[in-house]
Amino acid sequence: MIEKAILKINPNAEFTIDDNDINQITWLNETTPISNADIQAQFLNVKIDYLRRERDKKLKETDFYALSDVTMSAEMTTYRQALRDLPSNYTTSDSSELAEDLSNLVWPTKP
Repeated sequence: MIEKAILKINPNAEFTIDDNDINQITWLNETTPISNADIQAQFLNVKIDYLRRERDKKLKETDFYALSDVTMSAEMTTYRQALRDLPSNYTTSDSSELAEDLSNLVWPTKP
């Protein structure tokens, strides 16, 4: 996640990271160093980007229900709306920060 956060700030950054440790970043080829605080501030954005990609996959799985020759149930309409409301409206199963792999995200239940 450190690499993705750095590249969100500077897509052209060149660096190495030892042991996936934010304190062991080596900046290469005159790349301007980015502070640890700025990198960490991007962590949530990286997670939200991943959440959006996963949400979009789930929406695509149910797109055929939205075709004009298919009647979508109220439950499916509610499910799809709940997906579209992500990421602005999410909860975690353990009331903590969103996990990098989204393992603690409470996804809407597919009917």
